[in-house]
Order: sequence, then structure tokens, then C-alpha cells
Amino acid sequence: MAMMLSVGACTGTAKTTEATTTKATDATTKAVVTEATSAAPAALTFDTIKVGTDGKDITASLKILTHRTDLVDTVFVDYVKEFQKIYPNISISYEGITAYQDDVTTRLTTKNWGDICMLPATVDKKDLSTYFLPLGDQATLEKTYMFVNEKSFEGKTYGISSTGNVQGVVYNKAVFTAAGITALPKTPTEFIADLQLIKDKTDAIPLYTNFAAGWTMGAWDAYINGSATGDPNYMNQILPHAKDPFAKQATEMGPYAVYSVLYNAVANKLVEPDPTTSDWESCKAKINNGEIGAMVLGSWAVTQMQAAGPNAANIGYMSFPITVDGKQYATCGSDYCYGINANSSADNQLASMLYIKWLTDSSNFAFDQGGVPITKGAALPASLADFTNVTLVVDNPALKGEEALLGNINRDSEIMLNSDPYHVASIVESAISGDKTLDQIVTDWNTKWTDAQTKNGVTPK
Repeated sequence: MAMMLSVGACTGTAKTTEATTTKATDATTKAVVTEATSAAPAALTFDTIKVGTDGKDITASLKILTHRTDLVDTVFVDYVKEFQKIYPNISISYEGITAYQDDVTTRLTTKNWGDICMLPATVDKKDLSTYFLPLGDQATLEKTYMFVNEKSFEGKTYGISSTGNVQGVVYNKAVFTAAGITALPKTPTEFIADLQLIKDKTDAIPLYTNFAAGWTMGAWDAYINGSATGDPNYMNQILPHAKDPFAKQATEMGPYAVYSVLYNAVANKLVEPDPTTSDWESCKAKINNGEIGAMVLGSWAVTQMQAAGPNAANIGYMSFPITVDGKQYATCGSDYCYGINANSSADNQLASMLYIKWLTDSSNFAFDQGGVPITKGAALPASLADFTNVTLVVDNPALKGEEALLGNINRDSEIMLNSDPYHVASIVESAISGDKTLDQIVTDWNTKWTDAQTKNGVTPK
């Protein structure tokens, strides 16, 4: 499902770390070689490749671009060491990038950016084959792995999810208890009332927006589908054809209900005193220490908040406060996907596929980071304990022949759901200044959406 910007941005500054004692060679920057090696990846796909068997004699130097700057000098170093016990002649260096999506989007046009990256949401599905190596057939891969549709186009898959995210709200249990909140909220109205209780009865900031970070605004888009509708068809099949999809509904559900939580929290001063000076790094310790009540972030954030101080047990994770026909749902979709450079050498492509396969099947990365392992049937992390009665919703793919429709409408409308945070940032700005109501904002969005539908031959219904 589409939830690209609920992904986990992380701590640290941008840096390049050589994860092995063998320095990277120019192999990562060369164009595709014309002669395939004896173990060329064309003969292998992600489902058939076997770590420890295939490519045993290969020598390669890989460069990986990652948004997880907090893990470059720690977890990823250990991963490389473990992988090299199997493939000692494959050296791997990670480059952590703070402004990840913008920087990598630009780098992709150079073709020699490296070998593996976390595939940015700015790449339209129809353009995946321009930049990335096909990993196999979608129909085959989705028998074993979740979220395969995220980076597939016309039956071919170009990206494998690093982990799955459940969309909910990180909260401090002790703060909620001190405010007298005895049951988790299930509607936007209940949630705003609880935030008011936190403001009235504690010294904590009720809801921390992290407005200044930018990407945190776009993260709100990840809740408008499964979490807000309970319908796995909503994002890719219904939304492209929907008439005025952002309009307020009679019941507290749908996209409007999601954005209303943000608008009303800001308008009622239930957020940080000056959102423009919010700070992503310091918010982790603040929620751990009880200075913040809640933050709307994907499940990837839970382990980071727990590790930021001595009060890990106080960090909880609840579903977004929307109820559909008496039930609660939570969007469950892909975090960043691993993509392999279509312009890397054949040996580096094979080595890249082997390493991604190892990360996916053997490293335990997803579970350790509080995410949903992408292998079907895998156990969920303990951080999702409050989701016992919540149904997880994974988006169904677009209808045949409409694989590019949502992306085209999204781009032509210039709203850029899950890609550009500006439209959500405008909600905060208007709630602070009072220059526009939420109804006025979404009316403008609906007009732009309708115009884009018309441009793409869609009659809204």
C-alpha cells in the first residue's frame, strides 16, 4: 500500500561510513557492462536466488544510500560483518543521507549514485524500469512477500520492502494516565478531548507535530486509506475515481477526519508552542521523559522513542483514532523499498541482490526495528500489543490498465499525496494564522483533484 512518507527518518548527520576494511572501488559508479558474468543476475530473480549458494566466487564493492542515518555506524556495520562471513569478497559501504528523498531523487538522474538505495516515493511506477533492476515477477514474489505491489509495474517488481509499517500514534502511557485517560480514543473528537485533558492536567505538550522537520507533515497522508476507511481498495482503486475525496463525511472517517485531527489540535493550541521551531532529534527524549503526550508516526518510530531515554516501558503505540462502522483499522504498508541500480555492473547487481535477500530473510531487521516483517506469516513485534482488536489493512493494487492512474492524477493535481509534505504543512500554517478553515483548504484540494481527473479522462463518481 501507498505510504511512502510515513517512513522512518532518523537520527544523526549525513555521513559516509566504510563498513568494511576493503575500500569501495570504482565498480559502483560504472555503467552496466555489456558482457554478463557467469553469475549474471539475468538468470536469477529475488525468489530464486540463494544466499550462500549463488555468487560464492563473486568479488564486488557496493555502495548503499540509506535514510537510516542513526544505524550507519552501528547496526549496519554489524550486518555487513555477518554477511561477509558468507561473502568475504563483497565489500559494502553505507552513506547516510539526512534530506534523503530530495537528495536521492536528484542523484538518480546521474546513474552512478551507487548500487542499492531506499527507493524514493518521487519515482513514478511507470519510471521504475528506467532506474532500477527488475527483481522478478510480481505474481511470484507476492506469494512469499508482503507489499510487493508498492514498487511493481506491469507485472514486474523493482523494489522489495525493507520492513512494513503499521500507521498509528506513538504515545506516553504515563502522560495519558496522569491526564486521567483510561481508554484509548477511537474517534477524532475523543482524541482532541484527550489532548485537552493532557494540556489541562499535565505539563506535557499534548501532540507534537514535528512541523519543522518537513517530512513529518507528509506522514499524515499514510492514514487516509486503510486507517480512515477500512477498505483495502480505497487508495489505488477508489481514490482515482472518487468525487471530492477530501470533503467532510457525515461520520468521522475518510481523509477529512485524518486532517481534522491536525488542524483542530493546532487551532486549539494543543501542540508545541511554536511548531516552526520543533526539533526531530530532541522530541525522542521528550516523549520518553513524559514531556510529550503523543506523536502521529508510523510503527517504525516506536523503538527509537523507547531507546531515547530510561522510560522505554512508557512508550506505547495505538491505532489512529478513527472508527468505521464500529471497528478500528490500521493501514499496514511498506516502508522504504530496496532498489538496485539498473546501471551497476552485472557483478554488483548480483551482489546487491544477495545482500538484500540476506537483509530480508536473515537479518531480523524489520522485527528488531518494531516493524512488520515482510515475509508472510511472520510474527508481529511486541510494540503492536494495543492492536489486538484492530484490523490491519494492506492496499490492493490498482485495476488492470490503471497502474499509473493514481500517480498521474496525484502529480497533475499538484497535491502530491505521500510525496510532497507542503499540502499538509499548509494545514498547520492555516490553523496557526486562522486565514483558512479546513473546509476551505479541502475545497481547493477537491477542485485540483477533479481537474486532474478530467485531464486523465476520469469522470468522478
